[in-house]
Amino acid sequence: MTNKVLISVAPVSAADKHIDPKKIAKDVIECAKAGAAMVHLHVREKDGSLTPDLTVLKETVELIRAESDIIIQASTGGISNLTIEERCAPLYYDKVEACSLNVGSTNLGNAIYCNPIPEVKYCIEEIIKTGKTPEIEVFEIGHTHQTTELCKEYNMKMPLLFSVVLGHPGEAPGTPEALMAMVNFIPKDAIWGITHAHRKDFGIIAGALGLGAKTVRIGFEDSDYLDPETRVDTNVPLVEKVVKLLHAMDKEAMTPDEARKMLNM
Repeated sequence: MTNKVLISVAPVSAADKHIDPKKIAKDVIECAKAGAAMVHLHVREKDGSLTPDLTVLKETVELIRAESDIIIQASTGGISNLTIEERCAPLYYDKVEACSLNVGSTNLGNAIYCNPIPEVKYCIEEIIKTGKTPEIEVFEIGHTHQTTELCKEYNMKMPLLFSVVLGHPGEAPGTPEALMAMVNFIPKDAIWGITHAHRKDFGIIAGALGLGAKTVRIGFEDSDYLDPETRVDTNVPLVEKVVKLLHAMDKEAMTPDEARKMLNM
């Protein structure tokens, strides 16, 4: 699968205050048909607020699963006042196969995204206990180093999957230089991909693919820009553009089952 890439769609903007499971599910199902192999979902109330209550998430996932075998990935993060126990709530839902893992605190705009190490360790322990596949979101080089240290203490599922996150104000910028620096710190036996927040073009995504990224996250959680002048009202055109970019680079989008095999699910 050297020429195959996992496309992950994160379909819901953090600013969205009207969470409609039917609308989200329809969008995700169409994204899967277009080439997405994984969907990244937060646990939200219908007003958009983060919650440990899985009611809306389960409704959304059941609708998706009725028509698609796309991998369900749940977030254990997001800026909120939830405890780490509450943030880990989706790990115990059997239809969740993968999850995000944040290994350190970071500045996100005017907010502080708090991930103290004791809470990180709790999350890792619950991920191991529930058998989920973590995607480690690294916003800076220190997060990558922290992961290698945590691997000395915990028997984490291999291969490790990293997502290099660029573009948030207060953190690593969406530039080729930052991308190169971050990628150089990824362990050579790990799988890594790209998430470009506040993106207006696909240049950094193309650069990451050229450097060997095996995953691309796209979607409204990060940006709704198709190009610097065009914003879209569903996530499907974003997935379609990534597929076209892959084809231009003699690559293909993975199916969900190919992604499961790559990630040892």
